[in-house]
Amino acid sequence: MKSINHLRSEHTGFSRSAALRFVVLLGTVSLFADMTYEGARSVTGPYLALLGASGTVVGLVAGAGELLGYGLRLLSGYLSDRTRRYWAITLIGYAINLFAVPLLALAGNWPLAAALMIAERTGKAIRTPARDAMLSHATHQTGRGWGFGLHEALDQIGAILGPLLVSAVLYLRGDYRAGFALLLIPALLALGVLLTARVIYPRPQDLEASTPELRTRGFPRAFWLYLGAVALVAAGYADFPLIAYHFEKTNLLAPALIPVFYAVAMGVDALAALLFGRLFDRIGLTTLVIVSLLSALFAPLVFLGNWVTALLGVALWGVGLGAQESILRAAVAGMVPADRRGSAYGLFNTGFGLAWFAGSALMGGLYDVSLPALVAFAVAAQLLAAPLFYLLGKGRSRIA
Repeated sequence: MKSINHLRSEHTGFSRSAALRFVVLLGTVSLFADMTYEGARSVTGPYLALLGASGTVVGLVAGAGELLGYGLRLLSGYLSDRTRRYWAITLIGYAINLFAVPLLALAGNWPLAAALMIAERTGKAIRTPARDAMLSHATHQTGRGWGFGLHEALDQIGAILGPLLVSAVLYLRGDYRAGFALLLIPALLALGVLLTARVIYPRPQDLEASTPELRTRGFPRAFWLYLGAVALVAAGYADFPLIAYHFEKTNLLAPALIPVFYAVAMGVDALAALLFGRLFDRIGLTTLVIVSLLSALFAPLVFLGNWVTALLGVALWGVGLGAQESILRAAVAGMVPADRRGSAYGLFNTGFGLAWFAGSALMGGLYDVSLPALVAFAVAAQLLAAPLFYLLGKGRSRIA
């Protein structure tokens, strides 16, 4: 008897190994892209200060960039589904996202540097829904969780290497502009691999067996319930800058150790994406119940303990982050028709970003008032998401 994968490959003209190669290609693009913009983002705050920006300006630029970056994904996702120009939108987004970084080396004042930082976030917003929609076709054959998990693991390798590269430049040259200029190399490599993938796989949708879809005007109820659960996860997840601020303000860690803790979180993120991605392919959305219960522990460990518990808390923070960037995206692909995934990913990312922004603002205010209150909010949000994920995992057919 022929295997399911063999039948899929006969129907689509692509083998499982071809689908896996596509995932690896896009993962490699993300690796080099993350080297570029995460390397820059590790020092853009001090760079703006060097150019004369105030702390208020730095905070507003960072917040505006993230809010715009998530908000635009709704429009980008809709346009990618409406036009079916997934590759074109992805290429345009990556070009803006990546070239804004080395151009920072030429910025002579903080308003221009701030504009380039926001342009970088805008480019990421443009390309993310279209890229995830294409990636979802390949993960149909590799396993949704494993495919998105592998992509996230490669992504996080770049997130570690980029800041280390910039750190080395600063150590040897002491020049921010030299660091930004050097990041042109991974930017060009990312675009080169992306163009290669475009040539080899001009129609990524062929990687997924086509089945007749029942046309509907809106998304299924399961998707909206899922989006509510995801919003709770996002709202209760503290930004690392707030965690780092706590470490420095309380003298819990020496300043030089804070980036090391962040690197630990990024490493755990990559491993968790692979582990829980594989588990997701076996037990489905129930995996997110496990992740929610684990990640709920990060806040008390980080904000109420010593440096040992803080290290464990940061590791659990990385576990949750790895799940957010892999299986949260993987689940969307199984809930909506293939021809509406760009819109679904745009809505998913926008909802996630708005909830993250609102939660971060609330936790920032709570930090100045009461650490126990901050911890209680973070834990409660994560725990409230768990029963929703359980309901979705066990009763999809009843709520679809």
